[in-house]
Amino acid sequence: MEKYLVVGLGNPGVEYVNTRHNIGFDIVDSLAKKYSADFIVKKHAMFTSFSLRGRMINLLKPSTFMNLSGKAVLYHLNLNKIKSSNLFIITDDLNLPFGTIKCRRSGSAGGHNGHKDIIEKLETSDYSRLKFGIGNSFIKGKQSNYVLSQWSQQEKKCIVPLIEKSIDVVINFCFSGIDDTMKKFN
Repeated sequence: MEKYLVVGLGNPGVEYVNTRHNIGFDIVDSLAKKYSADFIVKKHAMFTSFSLRGRMINLLKPSTFMNLSGKAVLYHLNLNKIKSSNLFIITDDLNLPFGTIKCRRSGSAGGHNGHKDIIEKLETSDYSRLKFGIGNSFIKGKQSNYVLSQWSQQEKKCIVPLIEKSIDVVINFCFSGIDDTMKKFN
């Protein structure tokens, strides 16, 4: 059975629930709910898995803060014997307009501390990712406040269908690979 590790990045704690920076958590939570998979505490993370048409899809939410996510990713890749080509990281992205979903085969951290730590721990930037655009309408110097704030009322109206689309992206990645996923969804 082919195995995948889908990692949603975010920060643990109730104060970060429904913030822009936690969209990765929100997407994997919705994916787990859709396939009736319950998260359990496992080393460095919340973990669950489900099988779908011959694929084992493992979902991970690191229990560390976002800028220390690499430890959990590396541990669970090794523990579950998953090749890095079957790793899919989901993060927020300030450089994309709100609601834009973009997939990449690999790339730099792009200023994202979660990716920075994952690249450092894995010693490669060669892994697939889904970048969820959160926009950048913040006052200079207030980036941290912006990413850690709740969605605006207007954004909240759009978030559920965007999460559903992101779930479609994840499932497509697990069955058709990153090239097909980029063609279909970028």
